Amino acid sequence: SVRCFGTFTDDLYALRDWLQSVGITTVAMESTGIYWIPLYDVLSVSGIDVFLVNPREIKQVPGRKYDIRDCQWIQELHSLGLLRAAFRPDDTSCEIRGLVRQRQEFIKSSVRQVHHMQKALLQMNIQLPQVVSDITGSTGLAIIRDIVAGERDHFKLAQHRDCRCKKDEATIARSLCGNWRKEHLLALSQTLRLWDFYRTLIGEIERAIFESIDARLQEY
Repeated sequence: SVRCFGTFTDDLYALRDWLQSVGITTVAMESTGIYWIPLYDVLSVSGIDVFLVNPREIKQVPGRKYDIRDCQWIQELHSLGLLRAAFRPDDTSCEIRGLVRQRQEFIKSSVRQVHHMQKALLQMNIQLPQVVSDITGSTGLAIIRDIVAGERDHFKLAQHRDCRCKKDEATIARSLCGNWRKEHLLALSQTLRLWDFYRTLIGEIERAIFESIDARLQEY
């Protein structure tokens, strides 16, 4: 018996109600992309035992990649006990995992902005990346923010040198003599704002991660 349902939330509820009405207690489904997640959540919350199956274990059998044949084939394998359920962590773990993955994406985006800042500086022949180990450290950021604010005196810019810097103030001042082209200054300003924005988002996600971890610990 095969029935088709849509993908809106009320369609998923209708699918769940139909399965329950015919006495279904366990379901097997392919873990394709992220499309399985809403249906998985609806079915698992309702008490149906959901087997999340690796598609590679099913696609090894040729000649069955039609939607109706596919679902019937999965049902047959499942009824014979030939399918293994993939690991699916509990809700709290899924929440923390999702937050951590989002944090990783924002970190990657912030690193790209650092590369763009380095490019803008080098195009103006501002050799700041050559005299500080990290342009987003205390010395590098202070200098970049002052440049964006309009300071062009390389001696004044070099005064932002942190005492932990290996290069002396005179060397840093020499590295800050450039051509100050308008288009590169604009790129530097915009990428700095983007870097600040991503760092703010990372901080928000880290607070959410700690809150989720604390809630999990309280459960124990």
